[in-house]
Amino acid sequence: MDWTPAADEDQLFRITVKFATGVAPAVSGSRWFRDAERNDIQGELAEWPDGPVFTPRTQGDQAARGVGRGLLSAIPVIANIIANIGGAGGSPFGSGAGSGKPEEPENEVDDFPVMWAAPGTLARTVPWQLDPGRRPEGYLTDLVVTSRRLLFLDEVGVLAEFPRESISGARQMEFSRIGADMRLTFADDSWIRLFTGSPANAERLAGILNGDVQVVPESALTDAQRARVARFVAHLRGSLHPPVYTRYPSGIVRVEVCVPSKAGKDLVDVTGILMDDQGEAAPPKPGDL
Repeated sequence: MDWTPAADEDQLFRITVKFATGVAPAVSGSRWFRDAERNDIQGELAEWPDGPVFTPRTQGDQAARGVGRGLLSAIPVIANIIANIGGAGGSPFGSGAGSGKPEEPENEVDDFPVMWAAPGTLARTVPWQLDPGRRPEGYLTDLVVTSRRLLFLDEVGVLAEFPRESISGARQMEFSRIGADMRLTFADDSWIRLFTGSPANAERLAGILNGDVQVVPESALTDAQRARVARFVAHLRGSLHPPVYTRYPSGIVRVEVCVPSKAGKDLVDVTGILMDDQGEAAPPKPGDL
């Protein structure tokens, strides 16, 4: 997925995403595309190929699947990123399916829309390639945030793009597989729900789009910081995307990198360091966190 931003913008954040999947018993393994009246709109989405048709499970179906869910929920939970200030650290997380309390039972327990979009709204224009039920096995889609756009990419190029001002909010949805879902809401109140591979990714993406964290491009780093990052990345087991740089109010920079997780093929571990202007390990200061 070779892609570079335009001359008038900086790439700030890039992760691999796809439409989320339900985890509550009645909607486990399922997803739906809805309008504001909760009608199914799969057949209304322009140029989308046919996809799977899901039906909420009855209590009998849920009981039959109970053993499988029990095995999945045995994966240990560490739902936070470790920012190791002394060197490469990791967040070797897993999670129980649907850990925590549903925030919206109507959208997470009884139904599981991954698109909520009235006719003519922006959510209907996101690419169908985000859907695991429509794309080929092994196909990947990335989400990129730049200083002025949000884009969806595949291995060929740009699938769709939206001005940053068309995004009104983003929210980590904790009742999800490993807490890694996030909701992206457009200015017209339509929204999509995506799986980000890591709870740290969902949290960071929400913070960036909501303006709660200051992410800076690599060009904003000092020479000493760039050298420190190069040494850090060289010791990782295959970083998936360029590092993300978050500057704290004190000036301390947090560096985060996604690496493949052994817990699942579509999961990532997020590892990081904290450094000062000289590239030296530095703890956060009062007011940073």
